[in-house]
Amino acid sequence: MSAIDTLWEFIAVAVGLLVILGGLAVALLRGRGGATKELPPEQPTQAPTRPAPGSDEVDDRAGSGSSVDTLPPPAGDTIDDTVEETLPPVAVPEVERPEAPRTRLQRLRARLARSNTALGKSLLALLSRGDLDEAAWEDVEDTLLTADLGVEATTELVDALRTKVKVNGNADEATVRGWLREELITLVDPSMDRTIASSRVEGRPAVILVVGVNGTGKTTTVGKLARVLVAEEKDVVLGAADTFRAAAADQLQTWGERVGVPTIRSDREGADPAAVAFDAVKGAAELESDVVIIDTAGRLHNKVGLMDELGKVKRVIEKQSPIDEVLLVLDATTGQNGLRQAEVFSEVVGITGIVLTKLDGTAKGGIVVAVQRKLGVPVKLIGLGEGPDDLAPFDPEGFVDAIID
Repeated sequence: MSAIDTLWEFIAVAVGLLVILGGLAVALLRGRGGATKELPPEQPTQAPTRPAPGSDEVDDRAGSGSSVDTLPPPAGDTIDDTVEETLPPVAVPEVERPEAPRTRLQRLRARLARSNTALGKSLLALLSRGDLDEAAWEDVEDTLLTADLGVEATTELVDALRTKVKVNGNADEATVRGWLREELITLVDPSMDRTIASSRVEGRPAVILVVGVNGTGKTTTVGKLARVLVAEEKDVVLGAADTFRAAAADQLQTWGERVGVPTIRSDREGADPAAVAFDAVKGAAELESDVVIIDTAGRLHNKVGLMDELGKVKRVIEKQSPIDEVLLVLDATTGQNGLRQAEVFSEVVGITGIVLTKLDGTAKGGIVVAVQRKLGVPVKLIGLGEGPDDLAPFDPEGFVDAIID
């Protein structure tokens, strides 16, 4: 047998073996299962469950790509995604800009000139008529006393005018006006220091204590003084230590809000005024303000208990800071009656300056000289009206010029 025949026999045997092995494999599989096993049927998809109302569970499926079941909006409500909700604007109170003190002086001078005719025009009419006899000089004295110049100051002024007339003889009105102006300025004394302590002292705020009897317009004066200082670019804090009048703290706070000045107060009516004053000074120090103005309750000078309480307010403040200014508010219309008030207040708290209010409605401008002489302290501020800026620093020469114009 040739080699080729042998190769073909080998191939035939191999093919036969492969056929036999394949048949055995199929028979074996059918014997174990009998058929191909089918996959179990697909289970229906279960609806997602909603978290229980009020539970802390968080449903985070919104970002997974699956739809999230949401409740329909209430009937009658519409949602417009194109309209943004806007809140109503908050009303911010407008802060006023107070009138500058220099401007006030010009305006108030004209008002003062209209009110002090007894000390001005009447006196000039007497002095300018010539041939002044004793009766005429008595009229001059009466006019000055009526203007509340005081006996001592009146005597000095009349004596000085008598000397000028005796030396120079009779003179025209312009000359007499010049004499009168010179002598009145001397009496008013321009050399007195009329500045208000309103700047920081050794790293602390200046402290101003404002006192006075009932009805002088003290709380209003404190509010107006705050406006004067704000106009001078001072950083001011108010202290509402008048705790007896229910409306006093509210009134003062309103004054402060108009010019952007904070008010430190107690919410309890009848609170200890010394404690409120102490807190105000402390608060002003924390705010690094220039000055704190303390309003106190009006009190009669002859009420010993109330005056003792005022002394306590001063002492309590001084435990924390020196007091740089004590201003006494006087009603100019009280005239000489106000001098006794001034004396008692000065004894209790040590007055450093006078604020004369209601000077516009009176011919008693001489009270300026009288109170300065009585206390030895200057008139620092004058009030000439009800307007918020009708309080101005006192200018001696401007005052004299106004009353003799």
